[in-house]
Amino acid sequence: MSWETVIGVEVHVQLKTERKLFCGCAVTFGDRPNAHVCPTCLGLPGALPAVNPDAVKLAVRTALSLDCTVHERSVWARKNYVYPDLPKGYQITQFEAPIATDGRLEFDTDAGPRQTRIRRIHMEEDAGKLVHDRVPDASVVDLNRAGTPLVEIVTDPDLHSAEDVRACLTELKRVLEFMRVSDCNMEEGSLRADANVSLRPMGSTELGTKTEIKNVNSFSGIEKAIHLEVDRQREVLDRGDRVSSATLLWDDHRGSLRVMRSKEESHDYRYFPDPDLPVLVVSRSAIEEARDALPERPRELRDRLRDQYGLSSYDAGVLAHRSETAAYFEAVVGSGGEAKAVANWVMGPVQALLNSDGRDIEEIGVAPTRLAELIGLVVDGTVSDGNARRVLNQMESDVRTPAEIVEAEGFQQVRDEGALAEWVSAVLSEHGEEVDRYRAGETKILGFLVGKVMRQSGGRADPRLVNDALKSALER
Repeated sequence: MSWETVIGVEVHVQLKTERKLFCGCAVTFGDRPNAHVCPTCLGLPGALPAVNPDAVKLAVRTALSLDCTVHERSVWARKNYVYPDLPKGYQITQFEAPIATDGRLEFDTDAGPRQTRIRRIHMEEDAGKLVHDRVPDASVVDLNRAGTPLVEIVTDPDLHSAEDVRACLTELKRVLEFMRVSDCNMEEGSLRADANVSLRPMGSTELGTKTEIKNVNSFSGIEKAIHLEVDRQREVLDRGDRVSSATLLWDDHRGSLRVMRSKEESHDYRYFPDPDLPVLVVSRSAIEEARDALPERPRELRDRLRDQYGLSSYDAGVLAHRSETAAYFEAVVGSGGEAKAVANWVMGPVQALLNSDGRDIEEIGVAPTRLAELIGLVVDGTVSDGNARRVLNQMESDVRTPAEIVEAEGFQQVRDEGALAEWVSAVLSEHGEEVDRYRAGETKILGFLVGKVMRQSGGRADPRLVNDALKSALER
């Protein structure tokens, strides 16, 4: 029998706040264990929670960025379970009345654009962390994370392959970063994704028994884990057995899945409204104000750059990968740069300069107006592309204008016919064998000869004129 894979994802996103969701403890990573705890996040008697309004604002922005309906009233609930890193014995979350529902996320795959529905987004606090390698023969608890504000984004089961899941999560991460609601650092636990996987007969509309994959901290890991689980479920079904509902843990080191526990249902957690917290109210005016303040989403930015500046979809996509890169590109164009030339420089030499010492575009020491001037010198033939790259490397520490650097360093492109003829003649006399090969029909050797003339000129000759001069000399 042919089987169709059906997958939904649940994504836990740490909101980018300075304080925890219900107390004033700092949200930090890597500090001394249990350095940021208080009676509230420890669940001590008499300590009452108070909602962090910054977290609510970021949750609303998250929901709007995913085209969700934000509800003016949502309810805090207690999710009851016993685990060592949950000091209260319950987690404050939202259940029957979440902050947002009914959204969507578009993403690109090799087969074309796809979309998944967002079923709900709810706010909740994080648990602490069990540490297994700090004390010999024991596990210890670090509660610095306890109470950290999260949103959980739950999709409908609209995904049908591990590759779909990876593409969906990649786009979701980009949206969240663009909206500045989270740093989405998976290594630090700021973004964690679970996948609910099931198989059903091809053509059926009824969902099969699902398993949940947890403990995955990379997109490549979740892709591998889903492939393994799909293969396992297919083997079970092909031999006529039933898939058992279970929660599975991914072991990244071993590249394997193991059963953690049988899958819980909502009634296992005994949800009920939290008596210590009132209904969360977000006014309609606050929602509309947040909507008006939304920045462009990645796909919107990509499409605008393509249409407004006549760029290819590929170039626009590269520039739109980070909003800061797109903003720098537009600032250079706004300073007089030609769009395609600016795109090539931002994606090429500028990015290479930043990559050389691990910086982001915000840290570049070349103002957009200065880069536009340098690109103009390349376009009008004053300086070669190669020497312009050398000028760019100087510009971060040199207050002179690009034109002044070009003149002082002798980087001007040479177009004098006499000088070009002299360099061409010298190269041809030194490379008689290559000349004979060209004249015998091996025209690709011209590129080799152009390189030799450029070296002879110290990189100052205009390569287009060199190309023409060589062809003229070789065809005599």
